[in-house]
Amino acid sequence: MEGSSTNQHMFRREYFGKSLSTLCGGFLVVLTIAIGCFLLAKGMLSFTQFHHSMSEFLFSPVWKPTDTEVGGGQIGAAIYIWGSILTCAVALVIAIPFSLSTAIFMTQISPKIGEKIIRPAVEIFVGIPSVVYGWVGLVVLVPLIQKVFDRSHGQSVLAAAIVLSVMIYPTITSVSADAIRSVNQKYIEGAYGLGSTRWQMIYKVLLPAAMSGILTAIVLGLARAFGEALAVSMVIGKMRAFPKSLLDPTNNLTSAIASDMGGAMDGGEFNAALWSMALLLFVVSLLFILIIHLIAARKEKI
Repeated sequence: MEGSSTNQHMFRREYFGKSLSTLCGGFLVVLTIAIGCFLLAKGMLSFTQFHHSMSEFLFSPVWKPTDTEVGGGQIGAAIYIWGSILTCAVALVIAIPFSLSTAIFMTQISPKIGEKIIRPAVEIFVGIPSVVYGWVGLVVLVPLIQKVFDRSHGQSVLAAAIVLSVMIYPTITSVSADAIRSVNQKYIEGAYGLGSTRWQMIYKVLLPAAMSGILTAIVLGLARAFGEALAVSMVIGKMRAFPKSLLDPTNNLTSAIASDMGGAMDGGEFNAALWSMALLLFVVSLLFILIIHLIAARKEKI
């Protein structure tokens, strides 16, 4: 009887745990779908209610929406889109070499120091609020750029890209390190057995074998950079113009949404245009997730 009672108790606990996990997973799916539907309903008003074209929104640089329900303005978001693309691209160019170097050092050059010192230090960066990154960039980096390049201002694409690179550095580093650790040890031993030096092994065997995981890390870092608002808005300059160089100020999608959404009239053209920007960011995020899944599927086939 005791054995039967124990088995029933274990079954109930297992059934409860499975049901709870299923419920939580289903809730997240429903929540994601609900957010997507809400953004779609709000973001499409620019095209259904105010009759703007998709080409105008994506490619026109003229941003003059009216803050009324009548409409009649222009919602060209090309400057904001280009600002987001440019700052994220420069941030990746800056962050990737440092992240990969750190990941290689943590896993291959000095694993003990990497685990005890460098990995905890890298993880600390993840917990720092974005407003702190933006504030440090505003009071330290912006004046430094202004002084070094002898500019009238330091807020620029370069300042935003540097801040973003620091923010995505721990993400790319941690995921890349995990990808490198997951490489089959036989590949490394085989490379050494064929007479490779450590750097030859890393360059010709280790990094190609871990490339799928490294690409996933880069996409995750790019997704973090593309969606960052507060830190970027503090250092990018918020100039509504295409930058002619990395030292010029500009604006991006997240900064425009964060700074203007609170003052836009609900139901107006300006509000709808900002929701269209939010919808675009959501679609880009879904695209990044799709790319990650494609990379993972490719890795499983290999």
